[in-house]
Amino acid sequence: MNRPAPVELCHKNMRFLITHNPTDGTLNSFIEVGVYSECCEDSPKMVLKRYGVTTVVRVCDSTYDKTPLEKDGITVVDWPFDDGAPPPTKLVDDWLALLKKKFQEDPGSCVAVHCVAGLGRAPVLVALALIESGMKYEDAIQLIRQKRRGAINSKQLTYLEKYRSKQRLRYKDPHTHKNKCCIM
Repeated sequence: MNRPAPVELCHKNMRFLITHNPTDGTLNSFIEVGVYSECCEDSPKMVLKRYGVTTVVRVCDSTYDKTPLEKDGITVVDWPFDDGAPPPTKLVDDWLALLKKKFQEDPGSCVAVHCVAGLGRAPVLVALALIESGMKYEDAIQLIRQKRRGAINSKQLTYLEKYRSKQRLRYKDPHTHKNKCCIM
């Protein structure tokens, strides 16, 4: 199967790596070596360590043993949900809580997220994070699709269009002071 190359998406203090799932046979190159063998020959090198990934969120059924990742200090979180579907509310809440904690503790760190092909479930979660940080849903989709052509199906697109942000990933800069006085 020809799958798209992994892509990095950055917005504000957040960094994401969207990819498809490795297998036990490709896991070492997924972590270290730099060539993700299931990708096409001209795809960029994929190295979790190079991107500073310390957390991998897999939203599909497991295709590899996570022990080698955990031995390298990378936490693997399993939150599978149905292919082609929007994520359940509880999963969205858990995802946003994880990101809020991760990016507050370590701004600019990178969270990898993958599903089977890296075109549906993983991009939807990243889109939700972008929307929760204040981005319009149209802009979030455009940013993701610029880097990940073919991402997000029509059912997921409708879900994102109807999604209402609670601004859970909006960060206030403690160094900016807003004057709330009005001079008349």
